[in-house]
Parts: sequence; structure tokens; C-alpha cells
Amino acid sequence: MTERDEITRREIDAEYERVRVTFHGLLDSADPDDFDRLSNGTRWTNEQLLFHMVFGYMIVQRLLVVVRLFSRLPNDVGRGFARLLNAATVPFDEINYQGSRAAARYFNRYRMGRKFDRVIVSLRRSLATESGADLRRGMHFPTRWDPFFTSFMTLEDVYRYPAKHFEFHRRQLTIHPDR
Repeated sequence: MTERDEITRREIDAEYERVRVTFHGLLDSADPDDFDRLSNGTRWTNEQLLFHMVFGYMIVQRLLVVVRLFSRLPNDVGRGFARLLNAATVPFDEINYQGSRAAARYFNRYRMGRKFDRVIVSLRRSLATESGADLRRGMHFPTRWDPFFTSFMTLEDVYRYPAKHFEFHRRQLTIHPDR
């Protein structure tokens, strides 16, 4: 592991902790009406959007497995897979929307904080085991699925992705609009 790899690992870990604290601050400061209010620029309520923000971290747990697999396959396989996923953007968007609506019923304002903490612990543990070579492994991604997906992403990029997703959606929350 190079010094740069160790700095990268510490930066990502610190970002996870910063977002975790921010997320709990949002949950703790929201009034009951805040959770039910529509967010700005999405069809979700604030509670559903907060879950979707947690889901951004949950999906990384699965993406890490996919990247580890596809990074060992021929480049054309990964490129073809990304094209296939891009072609499925419309159904993906609806599943993404409906899935967060449904999941927020269970992982609601009372449960999502604990779920988020467990996911962050899992990601931090996984990050701690990655070698520098692992962090540089990558694959092609469906760029139409998310504005923060690029055409090729390394494991480092995937570990960094959910904080970008989180900050983007945090600006869409309408918690405390009157304050």
C-alpha cells in the first residue's frame, strides 16, 4: 500500500463519518411534518428521500462485488454490460423510485439511522481490507443510471460515489423550510 493509497483510504473513511453525523443531524432535527413534506425536485417525501440517501450507501455494498467480478473479465464484457444497463434506464428509474417509496415504510425515520450506521460500519470494514491495487480495479458503468456514474469507475470511485449522491439529494430535502 502506497502513501497515496493510505491517504485515499483515510479521506474516504472521514467522508463516511462526516456524512453519518450529518445524516443523524437531519433525522434528529426534523419535525414529524418535515418527514411527510414533499422534497424539492423529486416525487419523494423527505422521509422517502432520506431512505434513498441511505440506499445510495447500501447499493455500494453490492457494487463493490460487481466491480471486483467485472474488473477480472475482458473489457468488452463490462462495456457490453454497461450498454445493456443503459438500455434499461426507464424501468430502472421506476424501480428506483418505487423501491425507495416502499422501503421507506420499513426503514422509516425510526429505523433508517440504525440501518445507515450498520452500512457505514460494513463499508469502512471493507475499505480497510482493500489493497492499493484493489482500489484501482474498475469496470464500465451505465452512465444514464446516475449523474455520478462515469463510463469507467474504479473501486475507489465506487467507495467515493455515495457521498456525492448523498450531498446532491441533501440539497433537495425540505426539512425546516420555515426556519
